[in-house]
Amino acid sequence: MSESREHITYEDAGVDTAEGGRAVDAIKQMVAETARPEVIGGIGGFGGLFSAAAFKEMDNPVLISGTDGVGTKLVLAQLLDRHETVGQDLVAMCVNDILASGAESLFFLDYIAIGHIEAERMAKIVKGVADGCKLAGCALVGGEMAEHPGVMRADDYDLAGFAVGVVDRPRMLDPQNVRPGDVILGLPSSGIHSNGYSLVRKVVGVDGIEPGTPEAAAKRAELEQPLEELGGASLADALLAPTRIYVKPVLEVLRGEAGSRVHAIAHITGGGITENLNRALASDVDAVVERTTSPEGFAMGWDVPPVISYIARAAGLSADEACKTFNMGVGLCVICAPEDEAAVRAAFEAQGEHPFRVGTCVPGSGEVTYSDER
Repeated sequence: MSESREHITYEDAGVDTAEGGRAVDAIKQMVAETARPEVIGGIGGFGGLFSAAAFKEMDNPVLISGTDGVGTKLVLAQLLDRHETVGQDLVAMCVNDILASGAESLFFLDYIAIGHIEAERMAKIVKGVADGCKLAGCALVGGEMAEHPGVMRADDYDLAGFAVGVVDRPRMLDPQNVRPGDVILGLPSSGIHSNGYSLVRKVVGVDGIEPGTPEAAAKRAELEQPLEELGGASLADALLAPTRIYVKPVLEVLRGEAGSRVHAIAHITGGGITENLNRALASDVDAVVERTTSPEGFAMGWDVPPVISYIARAAGLSADEACKTFNMGVGLCVICAPEDEAAVRAAFEAQGEHPFRVGTCVPGSGEVTYSDER
């Protein structure tokens, strides 16, 4: 057997450590801009350090964590070569989830798996993450960029995020506080957010098209055309609108006089209203969501973003299918007693929000129903 060995470097195997180093250098300032006073040190260590000294002021601090991704919305971002906002989507999906317990987001970590690292594109992705962290008031304390040659296409990537927050247990929101007669208010979404994109991809016809090909260029040109149904916006703009982050206005309300009047919060994500609002209900309470149906179609009791209506019509979705797939214009639901509705509305309006009535609570078994079904 020959003793000779072929010389193969890590770069020969497809991992560009030099470009990875340039990517890290490009994002250092972005990460630093998200820092909170509790952050110890910077990126580059084996773990992110965060002081828990402030927890001593709480009666019973409870850490709340959440993890999520952006899903197949990334397919559109890659096809359209728009990478600046998907990082905000990533942060939003995590911090809005832990907000449902009344928690303040403290710090965030990201994981980026990519076929081939390009420093410029990586900087765009991480800038979106940093922007999202600033909107949420949490620190980006670390992350990982993993190059996967031979497993992913060079221009393919996936994102995962991890958020940790804290809430004082006496102030933690609890669905068991929800009672029959309570009202359900909604805070508007910015569009589809980051759920339902496997259906969206089918509707707009992007499946099977690889970025950088002539087919991709043609599809990109099509999606960037303004549409009258979207008020002159393009599908590209509407479909890649970043997920709203509700943390700061909601925490301001919860910390104020109206905060004690909020019984529960639901983040409307995958599964739409039907499979998320029920997570904020007591076991003996149902939600009745305002909806009307007719032979011509269906309408909710509030304005639905044009892009959601456009996709639902193009897919031929029934009212039940749409409400089980998309947020229908409701990014967050807030539940309170009817006598507190005016005060809670006013508190959100003082934060620049525009709450609207989504429905009411009735005796039941923890299910979401619709007014046109009753």
